[in-house]
Amino acid sequence: MTTTSVPVSTRRNILTVTQLNRATGQLLAEHFLSVLVEGELSNLSAPASGHLYFSLKDANAQVRCAMFRTQQRRLAFKPENGKHVIVKAQVSLYEPRGDYQLIVEHLEEAGDGALRRAFDALKLKLSEQGWFDAAHKQTLPTLPKAIGVITSSSGAAIRDILTVLKRRFAAIPVIIYPVAVQGDNAKHEIAEAIATANRHRHCDVIILGRGGGSLEDLWAFNEELVAKAIYDSEIPIISAVGHETDFTIADFVADLRAATPSAAAEHASPDQQQWLSRFIYLESRLQQHLQRKLNQKQQTLDWLSQRLQQQHPGQKLARNTERMDELEARLKRAMLTKLRHLSGLVDAKTAQLWQHNPALILRSHKQRQQYLTRRLLAAATHKLEQLNQRLLNAGQTLHAVSPLATLNRGYAMATTPSGNIIRSTEHINVGDIVETRLAQGRFSSQVKALKAD
Repeated sequence: MTTTSVPVSTRRNILTVTQLNRATGQLLAEHFLSVLVEGELSNLSAPASGHLYFSLKDANAQVRCAMFRTQQRRLAFKPENGKHVIVKAQVSLYEPRGDYQLIVEHLEEAGDGALRRAFDALKLKLSEQGWFDAAHKQTLPTLPKAIGVITSSSGAAIRDILTVLKRRFAAIPVIIYPVAVQGDNAKHEIAEAIATANRHRHCDVIILGRGGGSLEDLWAFNEELVAKAIYDSEIPIISAVGHETDFTIADFVADLRAATPSAAAEHASPDQQQWLSRFIYLESRLQQHLQRKLNQKQQTLDWLSQRLQQQHPGQKLARNTERMDELEARLKRAMLTKLRHLSGLVDAKTAQLWQHNPALILRSHKQRQQYLTRRLLAAATHKLEQLNQRLLNAGQTLHAVSPLATLNRGYAMATTPSGNIIRSTEHINVGDIVETRLAQGRFSSQVKALKAD
């Protein structure tokens, strides 16, 4: 039996090392077209060629990476060992050594490093635009009519703010605008809440805040969209984002930065105890002022009352009556004096007559004396009647011009509550209260209509 010898190469598919590495590289490139990988830089090397070689590692593994010189123009930071980065790369195999590696197209810092650089860049940009200038800061209202709060409706910040506001001044209404405070949509919700508050104008100061967290957690408050909404707000805004050591772009643009949400509530609300003390002080001053005014008005009223009493028609009538009584008494005294004088003359003549004692002359003189006596008495009586008539006429005339007599004839005298006499409808208006004095008593009435004669 003859045996045929077959070459080994025809029996098995044998690859060379080059073929194996090339096939593996093609397989990796086809399966991983572009990947994002996060890790820490190590074994960094920058040879004269300008290319960049390093390892990317995590706690359990590492992979070698190469970044060619043409891709480094877009680097925004200086790569250093130990920095946490994210690479965008193609997976490949370095055929000469059979090393699996990443060909890096883009390299950026991961975590707070990249965010911090973006924060600094936006801060510088907005500062140069004047958004942080004190000239754009608005003054907080001393006693707000309502306080708006833009934050998460379920976080600790809203509970802290409401607790402080209730303690400080519970009477001030609080309007809550619930928003997401982290995540991709947070910046849009915050900006829209600020715009809504400005459209409705239900509040006149806004607290914008949230509790503490990492730079990434607070990033919504570092967005330019939120900064512009704060800058454009016509309502003063207090920024209270994070803890005392946390700073955001919102803090710099806002009208006031508070260390915490609780501190923001302190700034936004007045102290009700201070206002109560102020009210008590002002009330005391007002009472003192009113008392002084009342005393002054009382003194003026007393003085006017005295003047009114002095000029009252009854007083003038009483004085005239007293004058008439005095004149009447003087008239009676004059008449009595005259009568006594005449009676003395009669007595003297009678004595002379009796001294001469002629009967005829006596009778003649006696008749004449009787005649003169009658004339004298008649003249005195007539004179007395004239004086009495003059007195009566004067009394009637005085009584005729007296306001009291006018009132007795059925007339009335109308005055305003302040005491001014109403002589024309031009001095009063519909709805005024009018006091009317009659001969007996007075009453008040309200003007329903006015008519001009």
